[in-house]
Amino acid sequence: MSPEPTPEPTPEPVSPGPEVHAGTTERIGYVLKMYPRFSETFVVSEILAREARGTQIEILSLRPPVDPRFHDTLARVQAPVTYVPRARKAEDLWASAARGQAVLPRLPEVLPELLRAEASDAAQALEVAVAAVELRLTHLHAHFASLATTVARLASLLSGVPYSFTAHAKDLFHADVVPADIARKITDADHVVTVSEYNLQHLRERYPEAVAATPVHRIYNGLDLPAFDYVPPAGRMPHEPTVVAVGRLVEKKGFDVLIDAIAALRDAGRGLRCRIVGGGMLEAELRAQVRALRLDALVDITGPLPQDRVRAELAAADVLAAPCVVGSDGNADGLPTVLLEAMALGTPCITTDVTGIGEAVRHGSTGLQVPQHDHRALATGIARLLDDAALRSRLAGAARALVEAEFDSAGQAARLEAVQRGVRPAPVPVVRDDALVAAGR
Repeated sequence: MSPEPTPEPTPEPVSPGPEVHAGTTERIGYVLKMYPRFSETFVVSEILAREARGTQIEILSLRPPVDPRFHDTLARVQAPVTYVPRARKAEDLWASAARGQAVLPRLPEVLPELLRAEASDAAQALEVAVAAVELRLTHLHAHFASLATTVARLASLLSGVPYSFTAHAKDLFHADVVPADIARKITDADHVVTVSEYNLQHLRERYPEAVAATPVHRIYNGLDLPAFDYVPPAGRMPHEPTVVAVGRLVEKKGFDVLIDAIAALRDAGRGLRCRIVGGGMLEAELRAQVRALRLDALVDITGPLPQDRVRAELAAADVLAAPCVVGSDGNADGLPTVLLEAMALGTPCITTDVTGIGEAVRHGSTGLQVPQHDHRALATGIARLLDDAALRSRLAGAARALVEAEFDSAGQAARLEAVQRGVRPAPVPVVRDDALVAAGR
């Protein structure tokens, strides 16, 4: 058994609200590996929600975007974006050091840390530290406990500006994760956020000393709920039964399992269509699987779509399938945003028992869960949802109620703001399954 975490020395819990409103005194530097990134809609939602509360944000992107497609919500982000210079040769590194020497009195004492880092990371940390000073940032926050947090930590040591980070999934579970590196990042942080209770328990068990030294909070990613109009399954136009899946075409999404499940349903005499929305390294392999199983007339792989089109796909579907798996390299999804989006819209979900997914899709209450890698169980679950209109309606209503209670971006922003100020936010009341069942009726 892992030791009990040391209680955090924080004031009495308060509900996040006007009394902890950031106003214009907070200037947060968001350190991101790449901004904008087509697949990271949760980052944009978070920034928009914090800006709505008055927080001033500066975005510091370590890489320029490589995808020409952008979501329409980006136009609402007010934060300016700085693309941090990257050292390509020794002269670039020396130039960054020279700029740092002028404004970073801590540089000499932090030099040993910089020398242990990759040269490119050290140079970008110097640039971020200089930006933190010149922009008068009060805090740095990174997403993912990998490159962005590496740079944010070094920049914090150099500038004296505290940092925090949000840990997701790949950055915790991938085979390349170095435990000593994660422990160091937790220990040096002002606080840490992670996106599921599953992750929180993992951090407590894997890094007990670091978590005892630094407050670690579970704060779910949120949705901009007004953008997701709930339509119960019974109120939708009749059409050929449609299963939709959304995500990058990579191993951890389990789309090969879904294709096998569609083949099993076809072989059982069912008429339905499946639309897989996304692009990625496995696209050719998945298309070949569709051809080999003679599913060309039933399965469409659409490629990536902008956010409004994804929302339309979800809203029109009878079932959202998210057959997530733990990849061969340990990579896994944390809690896919598309599940929350489907739940908010009223589309019944079927998914797997991977990491923290069950905290949103509660089996038999807000959706259905099946074992990962089991295409027959997935096919059975899809058939059950398509055959049982009352079940679809009950699950959809309960799912929307849970999203409203625990996954609203306005509440997420308030909780992030509270923990940044050293105030432990009041726990979000756990919504019991019986209450969700009642909400779904």
